[in-house]
Amino acid sequence: MELLRNAVRPYAWGSRTTIAELLGLPVPAPHPQAELWMGSHPGDPSVLIDAGCTLLERIDADPEGQLGAPTARRWGNRLPFLLKILAAEEPLSMQAHPSAEQAAEGWAREEALGIPRDAAHRNYPDPTAKPELVCALTEFHALAGFRDPHRTVELLDAVRTPGLSPHIDLLAGQPDSDGLRALFTTWITLPSTALQALMPDLLEACVLHVKDHGEFSLECRTVLELAERYPGDAGVLAALLLNRLVLGPGEAIYLPAGNLHAYLHGTAVEILANSDNILRGGLTPKHVDVPELLRVLDFRCGPMPVNSGTESGRVRVYRTDAPEFELSRVDWAEGEDETVALGGPAPRILVCTDGAVEVECGGTTLIVTRGSSAWLCAADPAPLARPVSGTACQVFVATVGS
Repeated sequence: MELLRNAVRPYAWGSRTTIAELLGLPVPAPHPQAELWMGSHPGDPSVLIDAGCTLLERIDADPEGQLGAPTARRWGNRLPFLLKILAAEEPLSMQAHPSAEQAAEGWAREEALGIPRDAAHRNYPDPTAKPELVCALTEFHALAGFRDPHRTVELLDAVRTPGLSPHIDLLAGQPDSDGLRALFTTWITLPSTALQALMPDLLEACVLHVKDHGEFSLECRTVLELAERYPGDAGVLAALLLNRLVLGPGEAIYLPAGNLHAYLHGTAVEILANSDNILRGGLTPKHVDVPELLRVLDFRCGPMPVNSGTESGRVRVYRTDAPEFELSRVDWAEGEDETVALGGPAPRILVCTDGAVEVECGGTTLIVTRGSSAWLCAADPAPLARPVSGTACQVFVATVGS
């Protein structure tokens, strides 16, 4: 059981205040801070503070001792998940991730073609899936999953323009997954001249809908905001097809393979498989491989399920079908001091997002304060956690899937 020092990723869409404040650093930060990475990702592995080595080095030196024999065997002697604090001040790119089978096939194909793994147009830098779950710490805004097409037709009718009419009629004539695939494919492959001709009237219709306090004002405001940041990007149109979500603190969404999504604004804990495979669909200047994206996308449609977790004693578990990870949360109100068992021996990362927590493991005690995290290896005895000094406290615990 050891404290971690974690890398901050300075992507342009990040916040200058959220992560700096969490870590007790000067606010505002000199540059945007988008993600705090906790894990053994080769790009920025956490450092074990007392040992002075990275978590990646520690696991490589003793995979069975650190991960446990079952995890080491199943995941090729590597930690299969990455834990993050995500602080989005501006929208991220619209994207989807491949299944394990798609990733393995795509990686082998690109290896055979000799595409460098760090090439900007490489889709599969590794052969693994990348499911993810994001749990809101603040109000968190996202686009995720294709909306029920009947409802989308209603939205499009509310902002109908002459140029948009044939596209609306296409979906209205086939309001199912196949119709969504046809319309999405049409939009993402529109020539720039056609897109530029379509957008002004659509944006004006969205402005009028917002001014009239229409039923789809939130969706229209989102389109207007995205169009301002990404003029001429087909992802602005695609945003009209996706569920527009506002998560409250503690609410989560799970993004399985093929789910098209974009995080818009807010702070969250994110857990994902330890992979870099991303198929972008828009809202980005980066490479968009349309044929490969269409191979990966899942056009099943309907409301996006919100995961509020399942209570198991004091522990709230966000269950998914992802074998790579499982995320749990424990909250203590001010004045509460109950000791909570965090489960049997397993590789774990614990991060404190509020207050401070005392973790006891095999007679050893560690204090994890707000913004800090700890590594618990499979050889550590079952840990116990309690808040420090009866203050309000919140921790998230990441481990492998059950």
